Amino acid sequence: MSTKVTVELQRLAHAEGLPLPAYQTAEAAGLDLMAAVPEDEPLTLAPGQYMLVPTGLAIALPPGHEAQVRPRSGLAAKHGVTVLNSPGTIDADYRGEIKVILINHGQAAFVIKRGERIAQMVIAPVEQAALVPVVTLSATDRGAGGFGSTGR
Repeated sequence: MSTKVTVELQRLAHAEGLPLPAYQTAEAAGLDLMAAVPEDEPLTLAPGQYMLVPTGLAIALPPGHEAQVRPRSGLAAKHGVTVLNSPGTIDADYRGEIKVILINHGQAAFVIKRGERIAQMVIAPVEQAALVPVVTLSATDRGAGGFGSTGR
């Protein structure tokens, strides 16, 4: 069973009339974010191009939480469009508009229309680390092996 956390949400003027983010199924992890672009001015994302897409939303997360902005698998699989800095992190003290950096890895231009579901947002707890400087680290079987050292 999942727990619910309260997140305050502010709809900005350019998002008026758009549905609020919603979970598409009962067990979905992410809320869909939509493009808050003018109806008569869709954005065209050319192959290889990236741009910041407004959502018209701002949130107030409770302390100890973050929001992760992640790609929508359908956009990536069907069009090659994904979130460039995936996952994007929204910190609990950020109060500005949520914007999504989309990139088109596909071979055709992709038109982003008003209300298009462009990304998903996952609310997650965060733990901050207490860093402790040491001279050496404890040993493990793996050691410093990385980048394919445990297999392909």
